[in-house]
Order: sequence, then C-alpha cells, then structure tokens
Amino acid sequence: MHPYPGRAGSRPRRALTALLAAAVLAAVPLATAPARAATGGPVLDRDFPDPDVVKVGGTYHAYATNGDGKNIRHATSTDLVHWSVAAADALPAVGSWALPQASLVWAPDVFDNGSGLTMYYTARDRASDKQCIGAAKAASPDGPFTPVGDGPLVCPAADGGAIDPSSYTEDGQRYLLWKNDGNCCGLDTWLHIQPVGRDGTSTTGAAVRLIRQDRPFEGNVIEAPTLVKRDGHYVLIYSAGSYAGDGYATGYAVSAGLTGPYTKAAAPLMTTDSFAGTVRGPGGQDVVTGPDGRDRIVFHGWDPAYRYRALYVADLGWANGYPVVRGSKVVYQAENAAVHDAVVRWTAVPWGRSTMRTATWSSASSRRRRATTPCPCASATARWTRRAPGARPRTCSP
Repeated sequence: MHPYPGRAGSRPRRALTALLAAAVLAAVPLATAPARAATGGPVLDRDFPDPDVVKVGGTYHAYATNGDGKNIRHATSTDLVHWSVAAADALPAVGSWALPQASLVWAPDVFDNGSGLTMYYTARDRASDKQCIGAAKAASPDGPFTPVGDGPLVCPAADGGAIDPSSYTEDGQRYLLWKNDGNCCGLDTWLHIQPVGRDGTSTTGAAVRLIRQDRPFEGNVIEAPTLVKRDGHYVLIYSAGSYAGDGYATGYAVSAGLTGPYTKAAAPLMTTDSFAGTVRGPGGQDVVTGPDGRDRIVFHGWDPAYRYRALYVADLGWANGYPVVRGSKVVYQAENAAVHDAVVRWTAVPWGRSTMRTATWSSASSRRRRATTPCPCASATARWTRRAPGARPRTCSP
C-alpha cells in the first residue's frame, strides 16, 4: 500500500467488456448466491486507507495508514457500521531502525498474540532506505503499541524492501504474509508467506513466493495479501494496480495447499466498474467476521473528488470456497440471482462466439443436474430463469 498522496492522477477505467472477456475462460467454478446487503456507501467517510480490523471482546478495532498527524490511525465500532475515531496515535514511535517520518508508515496489521496484541507496520529502514516491516506490541488494542527489537522484522532490500504485512494462523502455527516492494525499483512484486513465532515478532523459517503480477488489470504491482481458508480452499485475496486512482482493484487466487500453487481467478473480485462506480479503486482489504457470524470484507475506496480513501464494509459470501462480494457485480456472480441454488458458468469458447450457457443446479427435490441451454441474447447482463424449484432453467433473457 501507499501513504495518502492527495490525488496523484488516476488510470482510465478498463472497459467492462474486458472483464467479461477474461471471465469467459474461467477455470475456477464461481459463484452462487451473494451475501445479504450491498455496499451503500462508506461506513467511515474520511481518509482511512489500508484498513485492518480485529475484534477484541465486543469491539472491532480498525487501524489504518498514517494521517491526521499520526503514524497509525485507530477507530472502533461495535457493529462495523458506526465508527468512532480515536484521538491517540496507535503507534507513537516507529523504532530506532526506522526514519521517524509519518508519511512513510503504512498498512498495519494487528492480531491477538495470546498475551496481548501484536502490530505489523511498514516504515522506512534507515540502513537500506527501503520500506520494511516492523513489529510492535501492546497490552490493549487501544495502544500505545511499542516497537520490538532493534531492526525490521522483514527487509529484503535487494528486492525493493517489504510492505503490506498480514497475519494468518493454522493449527497453532502463525504466518506472516507480505509483498516485496519491487515496483519501487523496476522489479516484480511477489506475495510471500513466512512462518513466525507465537507472538509474531520473529521469523522462524524462510519466505515462500506465492504469486506475482501477471494479469493486465494488475499493471506492475500486486500487494495487500489477505489469506483465508474456506471449504478446503486457501483463498489469497490481494490488491493490484495503481492505488492512486480508480484502476485499483481486488483479485484473488486459490490453492489446495497453504504454500501453493495458487491459481488466479479469471476476473477481479472488486473493481470500480464492478461496483458501477459507487466505489472507486476498491482495495487494501481485510476479512473479518461480523456480529452475525458472517464474513465481511473491509476495504478502502476513493471519494468522488479523489481527495481521500474512505472505509467501506461489504458482505462476503462463499460459493464452494470462492468469494462473492455483495454489490460487486462481476459477470460470474452477477448472473446468479434468478436461479436459486444454482451456479451459472460461461461455456469455454471465445467471447462473442458463444450462444450457450451452462447451469448446474440442485434443490431439496432434485439431484444435482447440469444443462446447456441456448442464450440468444448472449448479453453480459442476461439472467437465467426457471419454471419451478428444482426445474430445468429456461433460456436466459436480458
């Protein structure tokens, strides 16, 4: 991620047809019913980029990239909708290894370490003059967090440094995900995973590369890894493109194993176009469980004048282990609403030549079925309809 820049210019929006074309050849099965509520607007309409959220007791604590004279900003909520911004800096000092320059403190990650809380953050390493990852600890989520150690936790200077830390735990083993900041220096940007100690403040093994930028919408950068596991799939959600405008987007990749190989989805999960322009440059995401036990995706997006990145929360659903964001109408999940209990997929033929779509559906009164049905409209917004619960879908209609 990056500090609040003011508006540094924006990339042109990619045509929606380009997204649809990418979705045609999807090898990953995607998506069924979306979660319950669409994103109606920012839940915190002020600058709060690169949000990370952790729940402690009955309170959600959100942390964000520098601003308002603070290294790390902090806000609290009991429902993920109504937020109060804390007056205090959650990270008053960045550690002796880092330059005390607030504009270079980015993208925190906070987690319960069993005896308190650990914060990962990015700051400018004095020795290498690269952005690197540090660790800090606090007894309370309100802070203050105090840096641990005399040096950065992760700092691959030859690869451009390291930014965008994110924690993941499985079977008692904690891991740190991060991105090498290669786009600072004309290098590839890789997302990595690395084992760390119980409190997360020391590495215990080598980093493993997971994915790098290789899709048109990603430009020369992928960043902001968030790892979750659903229905036996590891789902690696990430941001891509230039953060400075509405070309910034959120993608994902899936794997059967923690360290890969990961297969990217054919189209992004969230883009400016998939939100029909109501969210601009969605990215910097985190995943958290809501008060109702359902997942939410927390992310930032630009205000209409591109002055600041506000905080958004959307319902996050899952279809056989693959993510669906309510309100983000990419082709493979926008078309499902008219066929209950169904997964609608494109047939694997070049875009513009297909007049067929395939639906797989099931219900309490029927076994799982599959049918290929003519779709004369071949429209990007066409929807399936059906005669009755469990019945064969009819042809689609615009």
